[in-house]
Amino acid sequence: MSKIFFFILFLVAGAFSAVAFMYILGVSPVRFDNPILTTLDVKKPEIVGFLPYWLVVKADKDYGKYITTLTYFGLTVGADGRIQKLAKPGEEEPGWTTLKKNAFKKYNAKQSLLVISGDDGAIGEMINDPVTSAKNLVSDVAPIMKQYGFTDLNLDIETFMDASESARQNYTIFVTAVTQIVHEQKLGTVTLDLIPISLVKQKLYDAKALGAIVDRVVLMTYDYHYSGSFTSGGNAPLGGAGTSLEFDVETAIKEAVKVMPAHKILMGIPLYGYEWETLRQAQGSATIPGGSATASVRRVSEMLKHCATCSAQFDEIAREPFIILPENDYFHQTYFENEQSMKEKILLAQKYHLGGVALWALGYEDDTLLAPISKYKNTLDLSGLY
Repeated sequence: MSKIFFFILFLVAGAFSAVAFMYILGVSPVRFDNPILTTLDVKKPEIVGFLPYWLVVKADKDYGKYITTLTYFGLTVGADGRIQKLAKPGEEEPGWTTLKKNAFKKYNAKQSLLVISGDDGAIGEMINDPVTSAKNLVSDVAPIMKQYGFTDLNLDIETFMDASESARQNYTIFVTAVTQIVHEQKLGTVTLDLIPISLVKQKLYDAKALGAIVDRVVLMTYDYHYSGSFTSGGNAPLGGAGTSLEFDVETAIKEAVKVMPAHKILMGIPLYGYEWETLRQAQGSATIPGGSATASVRRVSEMLKHCATCSAQFDEIAREPFIILPENDYFHQTYFENEQSMKEKILLAQKYHLGGVALWALGYEDDTLLAPISKYKNTLDLSGLY
């Protein structure tokens, strides 16, 4: 017995030493296929790529090189938990129409179906009878998942309204019932999308309870500044909380890992930014109402190629690039993502041993932005060896 024990110990030590040595040499250990590492729960990251129906045509890359899960966005959930296939009489929901056409490539990735509601009133009605709503939802999506090959259900129920404790409990009951039925029917896994502010303020989501129920959580760490912001700034700033910002991405992750298993958390990464008309040239200037828009990285990249006077600077606090250009009596400010900011976000996910990242959204990127993701996909998290 002792000889067997020491032999196993020798193999484990050898596996660890080999991986450690490869890291010292700067070589990715991804090709080191050892069953002992699998036993010790050493994992590659999960990389979710969201594909909205309106970007199906623009999503023109071989995303199988970058992602492990393709999440189709999506189908609308009504007040009774059922899927809404009509936007109004005689007019189909575009998400349903695109899905029916099977108009998007599957790539070499797991397929996830996202269901969404952003209607506060409908969400309130849905959780008044959470178990019935959950049964209605799974009853509707089960045949769709089987028909189109989805093996994950993504719950994107979004509200920023403050919530009572009873509403929070009802939403937790709803998610519990959905997850239980999906698992019982062997439909696959359940992913939950979570707004970061719910980690520090009483919104609908009890993050600790929900994190224990679902299979994974996408932390939507973006839109800290958005088209309606009063000042310009980073879409997904890594720093600045307590000084220039109330909240930032790293603070959200720190709060998340306090209440949820890190390996279940996927950090949201935007493939877009925002542009504003501002009153002054300085960063963080007041924005002019009506002078803002979403800025996909693809569009910003094209602008930089054809603008001789444009050059990007790097915000050392937000860890994001930005461009400021004079425009008549005001200024044009654009914050976006590039390879450098993508690398910084990946390093943050690795720092906290998160389960991976989630990209919103495929089709917004340029030809270079996803290069760091390709490398990240082929790395191992060695936290299981500690």
